[in-house]
Amino acid sequence: MSRTFKDSMRAFAMKQVLGYLDEDPEKGLPKIIRWAEKLDKEGKNARFIKPFRTFIQDPDNNWNVMIKSLWTDIDRDVFKVFFENFIVNASLAALNQHVKYRQEHGCNIPWAILMDLTSACNLKCMGCWAADYGKKMNLEYEVLDDIIRQGTELSAYMYIYSGGGPLIRKDDIIRLCEAHPDCMFLAFTNGTLIDEKFADEMLRVKNFIPAISIEGFEEATDYRRGEGTYQKVKNAMRILKDKKLPFGASCCYTSKNIDSLSSEEYIDMLVESGAKFAWFFHYLPVGNTAVPELLPLPEQREVMYRKIREYRKTKPIFTIDFQNDGEYVNGCIAGGRSYLHINANGDIEPCAFIHYADSNIRTHTLLEALKRPLFMAYKEGQPFNDNLLRPCPMLENPECLRNMVKSSGAHSTDMQSPENIDDLYAKCKPYADRWAPKAEKLWAASHN
Repeated sequence: MSRTFKDSMRAFAMKQVLGYLDEDPEKGLPKIIRWAEKLDKEGKNARFIKPFRTFIQDPDNNWNVMIKSLWTDIDRDVFKVFFENFIVNASLAALNQHVKYRQEHGCNIPWAILMDLTSACNLKCMGCWAADYGKKMNLEYEVLDDIIRQGTELSAYMYIYSGGGPLIRKDDIIRLCEAHPDCMFLAFTNGTLIDEKFADEMLRVKNFIPAISIEGFEEATDYRRGEGTYQKVKNAMRILKDKKLPFGASCCYTSKNIDSLSSEEYIDMLVESGAKFAWFFHYLPVGNTAVPELLPLPEQREVMYRKIREYRKTKPIFTIDFQNDGEYVNGCIAGGRSYLHINANGDIEPCAFIHYADSNIRTHTLLEALKRPLFMAYKEGQPFNDNLLRPCPMLENPECLRNMVKSSGAHSTDMQSPENIDDLYAKCKPYADRWAPKAEKLWAASHN
């Protein structure tokens, strides 16, 4: 089949689906399911499609409620762009290409690329390494544009910004959205810089979604992020909801906020505020100024493990638990297996939380970095533990990261205070030892 014919068929299929999106969800959803089943001739996506068919038949199912809310709560044109860029370009169309490139190049090929636009931030959150970096480092627009060009050549259409505070670079964010209209962009942001003007720009370009950091209610959020932050975040959410723009929440759980952040009242607040997804991140003791006391106790982490699974059955919001969901993605997704990270200095790191590198985007291409010793060590080591509740080579298996850094010759990428890998190991090993027995019990209980 020629590529031209394939493109024509894809365009026809997209036209059909986008037509379904204009219909009432009661009519459109079943048609989309039938389209997906017809397209999935080899059954590769059956495990994702089948549950959708089940819950759209139950009007009270929380997933049914959430998906139907996309029809009522999100601008129609924005949702169409999301569907085409994220569902089709970044997911369905990229799957076979990723397999092909992995076989062809013998290395990991990322689904998404995470980039720090700048080291600057307008907040100074407790325990955050970015707060120590200052305002010195930035990735120029031309470098960012080239990263996206290289990524799309490898069929990566999902780009995620972090920092620092990425919205300090608002103009460049919008410019990149315009330059790459077939890609989906997301930013982890404190949300305090979202105003009416920027929301209008989001509505215009249609392919940018913020994930706003909020860590419980006012007391918990302001404790770590500074007085007044919670109210600014709530105002940003109000602006986005009023303009029918999609957004989510980014939630870092620590020993200090886990009761608030795991509560039903908190999840209900996110839903009421208009958030359609929530990323939950386990605090990690990265950097010499990290605060190990913020690491959750095993009993606290178990609370999050159980609560998120409970809410997935009852709440109309899509949730991801970055540490406890390893079983759904076969362990660690870093090192280019699903994503990689490029910091504001250009260092190409395996993960946003692993500040070691043996390549830099100014001297190496993405493909060259993926084939260098550090990323190849990741590829050969994944998964790092048969118990997928212990997925991370740093937090739960710190000997793995120490060995990979030393064998690859990777260096610390912290520009202010380089962290020796043995020191990081020493911070993580006690936590790993405490979590292991709890993880073994949970894993055994869920796999017997």
